[in-house]
Amino acid sequence: MELPFACIISLALLLSISPSSHAQIANAPTLSPTPAPAPAPDFVNLTDLLSVAGPFQTFLSYLESTKVIDTFQNQANNTEEGITLFVPKDGAFASQKKPSLSNLTNDQLKSLCLFHALPHYYTLADFKNLSNVSPVSTFAGGEYSVNFTDVTGTVRLSSGWTNTKVSSSVHSTDPVAVYQIDKVLLPEAIFGTDIPPTPAPAPAPDISPAADSPTGGSEAGSSTASKPSSSPKLSNSWGHLVLAVSSGLLVVLL
Repeated sequence: MELPFACIISLALLLSISPSSHAQIANAPTLSPTPAPAPAPDFVNLTDLLSVAGPFQTFLSYLESTKVIDTFQNQANNTEEGITLFVPKDGAFASQKKPSLSNLTNDQLKSLCLFHALPHYYTLADFKNLSNVSPVSTFAGGEYSVNFTDVTGTVRLSSGWTNTKVSSSVHSTDPVAVYQIDKVLLPEAIFGTDIPPTPAPAPAPDISPAADSPTGGSEAGSSTASKPSSSPKLSNSWGHLVLAVSSGLLVVLL
């Protein structure tokens, strides 16, 4: 008799549970999974990039000798701002005669390298806005600033001593942008404000039309006209000779 009694007690307990309790259990909210964090941007090795992307060995050697490459690398991969580099090709350094870079101190050379970077990632489209807020401070800070202009999509840079343009985009993926320029950027903070005037372009030669030369017909005419003038002289000479000979014969006959 104990077993049926236990079953009756259990059944009574089950029936005492209200339907609302079942509904609450059934409608309990499920927790959505926490979204995964955005993947970190790929690490960009600036040394490898500049070694293979173009003729940038001279600029890269300056970055390495001044340790500026470490500053740029840290900015590229350990900050949210990113970095924008303006890299002169080797030919730009080869053609840079005056002022010479060989007389710069190590600190000046370091500032020169820092002058070729902005502490923020910029696409080519962003330079249109930068042209409205120029001059823009570079990585060198302080008075080391650059003016930007965007003329129909062509980005131009001016540092007082240097006027150049972005000739190609080497790498442009957040957080690193690298743009090739045709000249070395020379800051006034190093080379002074006594900038020699840009020589004016040589004027085009003034080619005057050639003077009218005598035609073949006139030459022929003048040649023909000169011939008759010699005929009377020749005739007179023969006439005098004949007359002389005749006179001699006359004398002999007499």
